[in-house]
Amino acid sequence: MTEKNVYQVADWKGQSGERWVTYQARLDAMMAVFGQAAIQAAAPVTGERVLDVGCGAGATSLDLAARVGAGGHVLGVDISEPLIGRARALAPQDTPAVFQVADASSTEFPEGAFDILFSRFGVMFFDDPAAAFTHMRRALKPGARVAFVCWRGMAENDWVRLPMGAMKGILPPMTPPGPEAPGPFSFGDQGRVARILTVAGFTDVAIAPFDASIPFGKGETRDAALDDAVKMTLEVGPLARSLADQPDDIRARASAAVRAVFAGCPGERSVMIDGAAWIVTARNPASW
Repeated sequence: MTEKNVYQVADWKGQSGERWVTYQARLDAMMAVFGQAAIQAAAPVTGERVLDVGCGAGATSLDLAARVGAGGHVLGVDISEPLIGRARALAPQDTPAVFQVADASSTEFPEGAFDILFSRFGVMFFDDPAAAFTHMRRALKPGARVAFVCWRGMAENDWVRLPMGAMKGILPPMTPPGPEAPGPFSFGDQGRVARILTVAGFTDVAIAPFDASIPFGKGETRDAALDDAVKMTLEVGPLARSLADQPDDIRARASAAVRAVFAGCPGERSVMIDGAAWIVTARNPASW
């Protein structure tokens, strides 16, 4: 099984984006603690303008909008039309947040327009991240702040480590991606993240670990929560892509194996798993 078909950047414009819309409420609940930590690091205040990169269904954009208020502005961008459609549907009529289908690495934003560059798990998929951050920096005011959260390594994140590890003997061994290949764990090396931001022209780069327990799967009973966690694992994420072309018997074995490994996790009406991320902050120089 090749790197491409397991860890490829998802087709957010089509089926993958639609699946995330289906699970939007659950996924946003899972990611909320990480987004809140990044927003706290960004420290938005009334009247500021924020660019939210890879905004998904807009949860962080709307939170940021509540903090900057009517005098502020939040532009949430994502390459997924289904997710941006969901964000627009969820947005209150009076919010200062607007949403745009756009690739932040190449879209021409107004120069020097934003006080904050923010992202919750939306910056790990650029083909050339240094070039992408260089491009996005042009949209920031002198002295503007950067704050984002990104995953650490796969081995520290049970939401993928556990189900992928359960596939031993069921699927062929999977070639891990290169450490710099675009994907959810491409920013796992904090040294690389610091180099990317420095090359892009940012200063005051700070990278801190952030760990949280994630509610993965939810139900009225423990069994229902386990069933829900397995269903979501088989429909969203790396394992879903690796099983896409497999016959029913392999999928059934995979489902049983994932359920067994999740059964070892704590939780009553949810399956609690460990998530490990970096909270990254930086600053645009006050003068170019």
